[in-house]
Amino acid sequence: MKIVGVGAGPGMITLEAIEAIRSAKLIYGSERAITLAGDHIPPGCDVRVIRDYRSLRSLPDDAVVLSTGDPMLSGLGYLGGHVIPGISSMQVACARLGLSLLKVVPVTFHGRKMDPEAVAFELKHGRCVFLLADDSTDLNALCSYLEDTGIHSDVVVLRDLGYPEEKITAGTTRDPPEARGLFSVVIGDLR
Repeated sequence: MKIVGVGAGPGMITLEAIEAIRSAKLIYGSERAITLAGDHIPPGCDVRVIRDYRSLRSLPDDAVVLSTGDPMLSGLGYLGGHVIPGISSMQVACARLGLSLLKVVPVTFHGRKMDPEAVAFELKHGRCVFLLADDSTDLNALCSYLEDTGIHSDVVVLRDLGYPEEKITAGTTRDPPEARGLFSVVIGDLR
């Protein structure tokens, strides 16, 4: 099985990923991943929208599984097989903000319980935190927690990275920007 990163947005797919998709006979992916890879899917390829993520481990060896962004950043890389990387939302966020990836630690709240202590730990050690988040993430509560522990940082919300409607909004832990939908957040000293 191949796990293929299709990038964080349109046009962010690598040549290696394109080659894997073009040679596929069977493709699985989310609707968004299939759309991102759509121009490269060959005619006659059996394309299936993933309905049950637990069943992915039992796919045939020739299956290609599309993963938005990069499979190894909160993606489908855990499935094993041959992983082809993609351009991640973290890479795009750092590029947009002019921030070195070496200064950033990824933390995901997307589909998970928020752990404000993990974020505070990284910020206290001089790193920036890149958060993958969603509507269940209470950014205001996280920022209040950080303020209460004496951490005063820049906060940037990045939505729809790579899409024409991309939006980047800056604030601080004292006055965080609005965050809705599927979004990323960078917290730390961004100057």
